[in-house]
Amino acid sequence: MSDMIRAKEAAARWGLTERHITGMCREGKIPGAVKQGGIWSVPKDAARPADGRVRTGAYKGRSASAKKKLPLPVGISDYRIASTQYYYVDKTLLIRDFLDERPMVSLFTRPRRFGKTLNMDMLRTFFEISDEDTSIYFRGKAIWKAGKEYHAYQGKYPVVYVTFKDIKCETWQETLEKLAEVLGNEYGRHEVLLASGRCSAVDKACFRRVMERTATAAELTSAFLTLTKMLHEHYGIAPVIIIDEYDTPIQQGHTKGFYDQVILFMRNLFSGGLKDNSHLSFGFMTGILRVAKESIFSGLNNLTINSILDEKYSAYFGFTPEEVRGMAEYYGAEDRCDEICEWYDGYRFGRTEIFNPWSVINYFRNDCRPGAYWQSTGSNEIIGEMLSEAGPEIYERLKTILQGEAFLTCIDTDVIYPEIRRNPSSVYSFLLVAGYLKAISAEYSFTGGLMCEVALPNREIAFVYKKEILDQLADIVPPSVAVSIQEALFSGNGDALQRHMRTLLLESASTFDTAKESFYQGLVLGLCAMMDSRYTVRSNRESGEGRYDIQLMPRVKSFPGILIELKSAGKNETADLKELAKSALAQMADKRYETEMVSRGITVILRYGVAFRGKEVEIAAE
Repeated sequence: MSDMIRAKEAAARWGLTERHITGMCREGKIPGAVKQGGIWSVPKDAARPADGRVRTGAYKGRSASAKKKLPLPVGISDYRIASTQYYYVDKTLLIRDFLDERPMVSLFTRPRRFGKTLNMDMLRTFFEISDEDTSIYFRGKAIWKAGKEYHAYQGKYPVVYVTFKDIKCETWQETLEKLAEVLGNEYGRHEVLLASGRCSAVDKACFRRVMERTATAAELTSAFLTLTKMLHEHYGIAPVIIIDEYDTPIQQGHTKGFYDQVILFMRNLFSGGLKDNSHLSFGFMTGILRVAKESIFSGLNNLTINSILDEKYSAYFGFTPEEVRGMAEYYGAEDRCDEICEWYDGYRFGRTEIFNPWSVINYFRNDCRPGAYWQSTGSNEIIGEMLSEAGPEIYERLKTILQGEAFLTCIDTDVIYPEIRRNPSSVYSFLLVAGYLKAISAEYSFTGGLMCEVALPNREIAFVYKKEILDQLADIVPPSVAVSIQEALFSGNGDALQRHMRTLLLESASTFDTAKESFYQGLVLGLCAMMDSRYTVRSNRESGEGRYDIQLMPRVKSFPGILIELKSAGKNETADLKELAKSALAQMADKRYETEMVSRGITVILRYGVAFRGKEVEIAAE
């Protein structure tokens, strides 16, 4: 195979993404491409394929004379509005699949902004008894074409619907008040029960207290049980419960320090409404995590979990490739599909390929300009907490995924928030279920757990990591220095790059009373984030006759290669740091650390010898 190169090397040579190259290999668009051991290789002499993508400039859009298109549903979570006034991607077959199986309580765990709230409102609109003929919102949709047997369930049930997605308070007391408000509003939606001759006076009195926000915390934990009982008595049919984003207050409790209190309240609330409740027809819940280890669903043996690793319902949250192609054709942007894939594809739910729906919609809305639209929709505190607790292994794996590589790790879908601190390796489970990683493969291990090969989903998530990493490492990598280094790199100014690198190392080291190993790990990670896709950042690898400390291998040959060798004077007060820095330079020359770069055709190589002792640092450069 000496006449072959890997897809990753071909991508760097041709200025394309590795994902795009492997896609063309699969489609037979690169003659002679072969796949061995799961890795694609192409002939060394293969010509650069024409990819047909437009990388810069705003998309011009359709002509003024073209037929007016439906607007895009940015931030629309009301099913009736979304399905009648906007471009709607039909997910109504979720109803068919549910009715075919009919589990008592279904929990759907998906990342934020993947259509959970819109789907829950769709379920409410379909099942809820209403004075309006709500079947009009489903006629012509896939569920209506699926068969008349499904029509019989439409508009036949009382529904309890709450969403906790906006409960993001600073204290437990504020959270409890907000929960009381959400539950009180839902009670108010069913105020007809106060006039019902079938409900007891005791239940009506409790109903009024919840509706008027005077109920005790204990009464609030019984809110679902009381309301379903009264609805069942009044309508003669057990209601449906829909709870959207159940775990938002739980995540907030973890972040703000009232985790135990919110867990106890939620456990009692859900047990009352969902556990052995004879007044329940069936229930739906959505969230990001399955918080099973907290016993928050204690005894809920009627709960069916549908996670991102499960095949069932996998196509109903997020957009499938066919749905994205349909949108692109509708808005006259068929030639942008490769760009959309590069930025927003890459998720796998079960065995289904999924695009981030929020970002795809915003991409089309913004004249097909790619950007990290998902980043601004919520907190990325999981990454921040991970970095604050990171050890050497996590730093190394972060570098791996930022370079577009994958790694194997144990995944626990029952992961809970406190385990970030108790067991730092659990962070990969958080990152996977929250949408910051994708599972390339998943196999059960001999211990019964899941072993998954994970990687970054797409370019958008790489952007999120880099921003969060640089924000977390602001004390190590000053933002002004980061910008200066990027400018020097992009302009090819070697002198300026050397000057700014010296500033970076001097200012970074001075932030520590004693330079720790984590400082250098953070520095390498910060460099990796700063260098974007222009460099491959490696540490402690063999080259020539030794192992370099830090190597920045340029992906673009017009950029200089960078080698950094570190020396510590330890507690030796008499050591001459300048001479130690020079010895680091001499070591790079003696051991020929530049061998790998030279073999890759890199002609300009910058070398930095760094000597440190506590807050003191000296740099020799050539």
